[in-house]
Amino acid sequence: MTGREDRLVRIAQPRETAQISLPDGRTLEAPLGPPLETYLRAALGDEEVPVIAALVDGELRELTFPVHSDAQVEPLALSTSDGVRIYRRSLAFLLVTVVREIFPQAEVFIDHTMPFGGYFCRVLGREPFSATELAQVETRMREIVAADAPIERTRVPLDEAIRMFRDRGEKEKAGLLSTRRRDQLSLYRLLGNRDYFHGYMVASTGYLRYFALDAWGPGFVLRYPRRSNPTKLQPVQDFPQLTSVFRQYGEWLRVLGVSWVSGLNEAISSSRIREIILVSEALHEERIARIASQIRSERGRTRLVLIAGPSASGKTTFAKRLAIQLLAHGIHPFPLELDNYFVERDKTPRDAAGDYDFEAFEALDVPLLNRHLLALMRGEPVQVPRFNFKTGKREQGDTIRLRPDHVVLVEGIHGLNPLLGDSLPGERTFRIFVSALTQLNIDRHNRVPTTDTRLIRRIIRDATYRGYTA
Repeated sequence: MTGREDRLVRIAQPRETAQISLPDGRTLEAPLGPPLETYLRAALGDEEVPVIAALVDGELRELTFPVHSDAQVEPLALSTSDGVRIYRRSLAFLLVTVVREIFPQAEVFIDHTMPFGGYFCRVLGREPFSATELAQVETRMREIVAADAPIERTRVPLDEAIRMFRDRGEKEKAGLLSTRRRDQLSLYRLLGNRDYFHGYMVASTGYLRYFALDAWGPGFVLRYPRRSNPTKLQPVQDFPQLTSVFRQYGEWLRVLGVSWVSGLNEAISSSRIREIILVSEALHEERIARIASQIRSERGRTRLVLIAGPSASGKTTFAKRLAIQLLAHGIHPFPLELDNYFVERDKTPRDAAGDYDFEAFEALDVPLLNRHLLALMRGEPVQVPRFNFKTGKREQGDTIRLRPDHVVLVEGIHGLNPLLGDSLPGERTFRIFVSALTQLNIDRHNRVPTTDTRLIRRIIRDATYRGYTA
């Protein structure tokens, strides 16, 4: 450093302000200590799509996070993945708080999600809510939203929290917390009601403007917006098959004594986990055998079985198990993996961020697939491709010819798309949807999202077989 440069440096007084830099280039300054909410309300005002949280120097933070130093801040609205999760969690806390206030003997269980955007909830300790009672709960929730009541986070000794949950009869929460290694726990408080939720909350109830309660079967649905349309609630729709699967799955877990994560922990510590795995496998195999029997009843007509499901839902494993069951029923299956019909990497479409979109329908060479299916059905020899995920190139696979008693099994996320197999008559195609649905909840108020389960499965699969890092 030259002498002239030395003169540019001087001792400064400690600043009494902090600055945050926003993605749009603006910089805001305030005295040390005000929460993020103060900055973002000054910058953004009261927007229709509310800002729910923010990334502060890359770390997810609640809007109550105090700003004591300069930081890069990225607001997270209700239209983001983190934003919508925080919104739903906070809405569930509001619901639980109101039910405890109006119906102290009732206990709300958040059971599973609904495809149109909502939680299916059950009430224990009394009869299901009537339409009048449900309207009463919703009205009180809206009153609290209008009052913009604060949602506060407090730290308490772990043994105090465990005692509180045991006294309230929430044994699954107390049991799970008993394995916690830290001696402190963060509880959230709303209008005197304290509870434990796995994840952050909104700063106050005024953010929770979009919701509705609807009677549904033996319980009710707490509707919330989807991130794709964050200010609108989707209409209630009936999905009887999906609902039936969730309820049957939940009943299996109750029979096995593992309705909660604490029950699973207890099963592992008491060496019952092997038994639970075997029973789960038997129940799963029973369902697959039932599907194989249904396909057999269509013997002579069904030539193509299309297996669809979201990413990392177990489609390939299911297809292999179904193939075994079909063999046991005297049907010869031929598995044809949809992933082998990807277009080559340089022709793969890209998403809005510029990344390869392998889940787009255009990522598949559908014309080639349909030609091959039709040729296989006619008994002609077909050289099927094999896609190399590490090189992004399609390679030549085996040449195959099917007999009249063969059934082709095709699995992939687009298996239910009508453009797949459109060269075959509809009555010759049998379509199946599979998913790794998650019914094992953390506790009565905290779910494990199915998407989280599938994300973990996908990370492991892609690292093991496809050459991708997490």
